[in-house]
Amino acid sequence: MRDQIINCGGQVLFDQKVVDFIIHNNTITGVKTQMGVVIDADQVILATGHSARDIFYLLHEKNILIEAKPFALGVRAEHPQELIDKAQYKCNTRGEFLPPASYSLVQQVSNTGVFSFCMCPGGIIAPAATAPNEIVVNGWSPSKRNNPYANSGIVVQVQLEDVIKRSISKNIDPLLLHFQQEVEQRAFAAGGGLLKAPAQRMVDFCNNKVSATLPKCSYLPGITSSDLSSVLPPFIHHVLQKAFIEFGKKMKGYYTNEAVLVATESRTSSPVRIPRDAETLQHPQIKNLYPCGEGAGYAGGIVSAAMDGERVAMMIASKMGDTLKGL
Repeated sequence: MRDQIINCGGQVLFDQKVVDFIIHNNTITGVKTQMGVVIDADQVILATGHSARDIFYLLHEKNILIEAKPFALGVRAEHPQELIDKAQYKCNTRGEFLPPASYSLVQQVSNTGVFSFCMCPGGIIAPAATAPNEIVVNGWSPSKRNNPYANSGIVVQVQLEDVIKRSISKNIDPLLLHFQQEVEQRAFAAGGGLLKAPAQRMVDFCNNKVSATLPKCSYLPGITSSDLSSVLPPFIHHVLQKAFIEFGKKMKGYYTNEAVLVATESRTSSPVRIPRDAETLQHPQIKNLYPCGEGAGYAGGIVSAAMDGERVAMMIASKMGDTLKGL
C-alpha cells in the first residue's frame, strides 16, 4: 500500500503527529505537526480512526463543530470453539471440511439493543488500549481459524441520554469521551495492572457471583477474576445479564460457565461524529476539510471505511478536475 502511494506521487511521513489545523477565512490550508512543521494542502482528508481522542479534543477546542453519536459498550465473550461448533452444526464433532462456526446474536432488552460484534471463530482476544492505565479488548482470527477459542464482542447500544440519566459518572461531557475513558480506566484498575483484564464466567456474571476460578483464555496478558459490575455502568451491566440468558435460549449451550467475559469492549465505533455536507462531503464550517471513515462517524468497520475513503477521494478528484478545466 505504501509503495502504491509513493508510485502515484504521494508521500508517507512517519513520526509526524498532527497537533493543529491551519485555517484562514474558514478554509483549511494545511496542518501542523508536533515538530512544528507546517504541511500545506489544498484539501485535507481527516481519516484518523475512531480512537483518536486528541483530534476530537482539538476540534472541540478550536470550536469546529463535532457531535456525540450513539456507540456501543460491553465485553468480549469467549467460548471453546468446540462448543460453538456443536451448537451451530448440531453435531458432536465438526467435520474436517467445515470451517470453525461463527454466530450473530441480537436481542432487545428494555428497549435497548444488545448485539454480537466482530465475531472471531478460532480467534484471539487482544489488548487494544490507546492510552496508559486503560484496558480495551478486541478480537481477531488468524487466517487458519485454528485457535481453540471463539470470541465476540457483546455490546449494548449507548445513547447520550442514557449516560446523562443513568450513569454514575460525574464527568459527563457532550462527546461521551470521558464516559468511555472512565470505563476503560476502571477495567485497568480491576485487572490489577500489567494490562491484565478483569473477567468473570458468564453464568457467574448473570448471578452476581465473583468467579472462584477462570477458564483458560486467549488473552495473552492474562485475566483477573473480578466483579464486572464494578467496571461496567449499571445500565450496561443489567442489560447484558438479561441478554446472555436470552442468547442461551436462542443458541443451545451458549449460556454456560465454560464461557468467560473479558472487559471491556468499548471501541466498536466512534462516540463522535464530525459533520460534513451530504453533497460536497466537506465540513459545514471549514472548506476543503473532508471528515472520513470510522473516526468521523461514517463507517463501522474496515470495508465500510475503505468505501467511504473511495467516496471522498472521488469527490476531491472530481473537484480538482473541474478546477483544472477552469484553468
